[in-house]
Amino acid sequence: MKKSGDKESFELKKEYDFSKGVRGRFYRPKKVSTSLRLDDDVLLFFKKLASERKMPYQTLINSALREYTRKGKGQQCPA
Repeated sequence: MKKSGDKESFELKKEYDFSKGVRGRFYRPKKVSTSLRLDDDVLLFFKKLASERKMPYQTLINSALREYTRKGKGQQCPA
């Protein structure tokens, strides 16, 4: 085992090739905590769908809102 002060342990080896690397591949946008009031039927729909897909219901709501914003650019909100 090398010592933590060993200079070689901090240098990249010549055989490492980053020429095909993708910048930002593991980037995730920052999540913001917020309070949101939803109708009971809407929340139940997403919770049921989330249990079927075995994923958090907040993730499904976020995905639905993201899809709406992508499709709805330049359009008015239906409310």
